[in-house]
Amino acid sequence: MTKEMKMRKFFELTLFFMVYAMIGWAYEVFLETCIYQWGFSNRGVLFGPWLPVYGFGTLIFILLWYPLIKGKDRTRKAKMLPVIFLLTMLTATAIELGTTYLFELAGKPWPWQTYADYSINFQARIALNPSIRFGLGGTAFLYVVQPALDKITEKLTEKKIKVIALIILSVLACDMIYTFIIK
Repeated sequence: MTKEMKMRKFFELTLFFMVYAMIGWAYEVFLETCIYQWGFSNRGVLFGPWLPVYGFGTLIFILLWYPLIKGKDRTRKAKMLPVIFLLTMLTATAIELGTTYLFELAGKPWPWQTYADYSINFQARIALNPSIRFGLGGTAFLYVVQPALDKITEKLTEKKIKVIALIILSVLACDMIYTFIIK
């Protein structure tokens, strides 16, 4: 892979990160306001409408599990569906568990301490119900959303994708400076 191809891949992954971080934020806000009816609050650690844990989690799905189905015929994809579900569920649950320990090390509570309300949970850090939802979401991302994003990014020129990625990185940097230093 050439240097230019590696840079393009990095910029594409930056774009994917932000799309999925925003989808994750919207999903969490939807659950909070429409399903649980707790009212609106910014579910993220950062100021903006994005949850980096969803962005990172989905990037891991894309890098590890998407190659198992990308470009395969329908039959092969269908056969891989339960495998992809389990892999994304386990990966997301491991990320979520690891994140709780990182928050704890930083002396902060993790935002999903309501997991104690679920009958099957581990130290209120992870729970079966959300893990199943993450598996379903990860599967939907890899089977539906990611192929659509691939088609969109294929149409973008090198310059456009670079500019979009640099804007995303700048916005995230500003948000982190505001959240962790100024605020």
